[in-house]
Amino acid sequence: MSINTAFKLVIELSRQFNIDESHALKHSMEVYGYARKIVASELPGNSQLASQTTVIYLAAILHDMCDKKYTKAADGVAILRERLAKEPGIETIIQIITTMSYSVVKKNGYADLGEYQLAYHIVREADLLSAYDIDRCIMYSMYMRDAEYDEALAIACELFDVRVLKYIGDGLFVTAFSKEEAATLHAKAITMMSILRG
Repeated sequence: MSINTAFKLVIELSRQFNIDESHALKHSMEVYGYARKIVASELPGNSQLASQTTVIYLAAILHDMCDKKYTKAADGVAILRERLAKEPGIETIIQIITTMSYSVVKKNGYADLGEYQLAYHIVREADLLSAYDIDRCIMYSMYMRDAEYDEALAIACELFDVRVLKYIGDGLFVTAFSKEEAATLHAKAITMMSILRG
């Protein structure tokens, strides 16, 4: 499956599952962009990534298409299996997608993907980096909880205080790029929260 086709699938499934813009195309593009940056930074010391980029990029783009917030995970996985049936590495893509979320990692720890372990961390970290966008968190509550802006802002700030702003301290980043980027995004998020809270 090409990158173009993967993004078209995100549009299609976002419509089918009523996935709002906080987890739809723009988010997929952001995670894909971060995945590319992490791959570029890690490739010189990890030559195996050169043959794993398709798996990494498809997992990054499609990772929320079986999110339990919008559909039964099994239904999303079944659709991805069908649509990616001819894709080498489909089972690795599915394994990354179904084990990379913050809640799954906090409950079960990191999945063991053998030779694809770094690929797993790249996709997982790309998603975490995109979570530093507080507007995205606000939008989720406005769409999914029908919250007013002020309420959604309060929910988002609480989530940042108990989760997002603890990513670094919890040791959730293993690549050098992500550690550096997370520190920058962390500081920006604190500034933005202060501005929005007034």
